[in-house]
Amino acid sequence: MNAIANPVAPMLPPRTRSGIGRSIPDPYVDADGDRLFEVVRGVRVEKTMGLLQNVIAGILYRALAPYCDRKNPGHAVIETMFTIPGSGNDRKPDVAFVSYQTWAKDRPIPDLNAWPVAPDLVVEVISHSDKAFDVLGKVHEYFAGGVQQVWQIYSNLGQVWVFDSPGSIRIYTKSDELIGDPLIPGFRILTADLFPLVES
Repeated sequence: MNAIANPVAPMLPPRTRSGIGRSIPDPYVDADGDRLFEVVRGVRVEKTMGLLQNVIAGILYRALAPYCDRKNPGHAVIETMFTIPGSGNDRKPDVAFVSYQTWAKDRPIPDLNAWPVAPDLVVEVISHSDKAFDVLGKVHEYFAGGVQQVWQIYSNLGQVWVFDSPGSIRIYTKSDELIGDPLIPGFRILTADLFPLVES
């Protein structure tokens, strides 16, 4: 099975990371397994996500994972921590795709807190608490680290913003079909299918 729900290992034993002239507590120690977080400059930062955003991420993952199982283009993962090369940060996108060109199919998954690779595709479902300068800053960080495409899903707009670079955006509405080419050849989903009915 190619879809990996979470290749992240259980929390490692207590240790510290060396800083300049001081020790920084390991951000993975004593982490609450039920809370989402990222590690930014060595510090654990809570990641907030509402019910609707969780449901949308699940809809996309449930479409993408079986496709990867059938067609074998790579690994589909959800809420998985990645060490983004060159950033010093561990990020946990809502959904991600790692191709077999990036991480070979027969290459073992490491027993670590964060996967040391830049995913080919990162998907973030934007929450009400997310600030524009934070989510756009992440886009720049992801591309600088080797990510090839970033999708931002806006439940309030019914739109998916597809970044092919930090300065190139294609916007898909509910009347469009979201296409995975060239990263996930042949994968397609109606944008409208990502957005469930919401109580008014």
